[in-house]
Amino acid sequence: MRQESNRLVQGAPFFAVVLLLGAGIGLSLYTDRAEEARRLDAMSAQAQILAATATAALDFGDRRAAQEYVDAMRANPRISAAGLYDVSGKLFVSYAQQGTASLPGTLTPPAPAKAPGGLLDVTAPIVQDGAPLGFVLLQTPADPLIARVQRDGPIALLLAMAALLVALQSAAQLALRRVNASLARHSEELAAANQSLQDQIAQREQVEAALRQAQKMEAIGQLTGGVAHDFNNLLQVVLGSLERLRMRASRGGGRLDSDLDRLVEAAMQGGHRAANLTKRLLAFSRQQPLAPKQIDVNKLVTGMSDMLTRALGEAVKIEVVLSGGLWRVMADENQLENALLNLAVNARDAMPGGGKLTIETANAHLDEAYARTETEVTAGQYVLLAVTDTGTGMPPEVLTKVFEPFFTTKGIGEGTGLGLSQVYGFIKQSGGHVKIYSEVGQGTTIKIYLPRLLLAAEDAGKVEAARAAPAGNAQECILVVEDEAGVRALSVDILRDLGYTVLEAGDGPSALAMLKRETSISLLFTDVGLPNGMTGRQLADTARQIRPELKVLFTTGYARNAIVHDGRLDPGVELIGKPFSAIDLGFRVRAMLNR
Repeated sequence: MRQESNRLVQGAPFFAVVLLLGAGIGLSLYTDRAEEARRLDAMSAQAQILAATATAALDFGDRRAAQEYVDAMRANPRISAAGLYDVSGKLFVSYAQQGTASLPGTLTPPAPAKAPGGLLDVTAPIVQDGAPLGFVLLQTPADPLIARVQRDGPIALLLAMAALLVALQSAAQLALRRVNASLARHSEELAAANQSLQDQIAQREQVEAALRQAQKMEAIGQLTGGVAHDFNNLLQVVLGSLERLRMRASRGGGRLDSDLDRLVEAAMQGGHRAANLTKRLLAFSRQQPLAPKQIDVNKLVTGMSDMLTRALGEAVKIEVVLSGGLWRVMADENQLENALLNLAVNARDAMPGGGKLTIETANAHLDEAYARTETEVTAGQYVLLAVTDTGTGMPPEVLTKVFEPFFTTKGIGEGTGLGLSQVYGFIKQSGGHVKIYSEVGQGTTIKIYLPRLLLAAEDAGKVEAARAAPAGNAQECILVVEDEAGVRALSVDILRDLGYTVLEAGDGPSALAMLKRETSISLLFTDVGLPNGMTGRQLADTARQIRPELKVLFTTGYARNAIVHDGRLDPGVELIGKPFSAIDLGFRVRAMLNR
């Protein structure tokens, strides 16, 4: 209200000047119109008198008499021209003062109006016994400028005063506008500085949040990396020994006692669950070895339809919406399938009474503006894989924690809390982005963005071999290099049982000496992490300098940078992760030797 009052007060002088100008202009117009009306009335009386006196002359065609009547109008100096016109509009008689144009020879009687040259026309009809005989035309000049100035002088003075006031008002308003503009500019600069400060604070908070997340990931990665190697070695001995126990018992058609077999099966299931737990931790910390290859996501989703239908049950309706012309991506196919299955199972659990699961694919572009609002996101072209459910949804306080390891909304014993964290770690390790949208009572959408593959590339670590029986023969010699005695003994037993000739060593230098001495070695099976200053990768590189044709199979419980860079196996590297089964090792060795 105060601002409105200030504006009204500031505008009052301007409104007063406008009113004054309007009054002056109106008064001037009124004076001119009044003077003009007075003159027209006087001229109209003169015209009517002439029409009355010239009626007989016009009726009898007496031009001389008519001319005398018209010439009598010369006595009035305000009449510049006069004329009589017959009923057909032809000029009968006329006169014009010197310097005035002659009247036209033919004319239709007009209403009083302004004629060219600043003249006023006045007409009066000539009628006898109700019959028109013609009309009178008188012309009088408009008032000269000096007369108008004398008449309108006071008004002109008022106009001059008003103009001065307007000029002063305009100058004052201009100065005020400049001051206001300066204040507005300073205000905008202050607002921009404030907004910039807020943006910097928000960016700092985002960076700090990203740093905390990275530190958390690094801490978990270091923890899992340190534990995974030893833990997987232990699992290798346990699971391998249990498997060997079953295989030894089955020789000659025998088998374990049912109670013992049940206990062995329970122990093996526990060991496999422990191994999967380790893999999930490595996936979250982005330290699992990936074997990326070109993937058609549409084809992958289509291929998983039957499996998803069986996994989700009849209560969940699955709808698949595939985009045409979908770009290819470069990712680990098995891990992407696991990620999609993980999301689908989580969606099923969020719909206890059944519902609808929608899987969509599309090409997408994340621009710079979006990338600035998210952590670890690069602007560019992506392939979108979206999983949407109609479940219970999640509140905002839960959304901020869903990707953290061991966080779960399920009951005790119903989940490990590593499902979404594994998906998050895999997608981030693949250079992608994960975004989750959820609303309580409406459902949840999880969007996976994988970078578009722009250049064709060969599938990394791709094994092309027929699935032949994993049997060997004594002419094929394998060198097993493992620093853990239990794991080494188990690996040697498995390969010997398969029929291979097996040599063993506990470190790199010993294995290198054996390679130089034994020329029959066909394959080097080595752990990545070895003691005594030589890693498995260094051993393999040195061995291939001596034996270029030597085949090398790595094994590890924790993929180190020796064979993995940016989370991906180096091209040409063959790796079997611990713990491995005898069957898996047999097929892998056989496939490599058959190349």
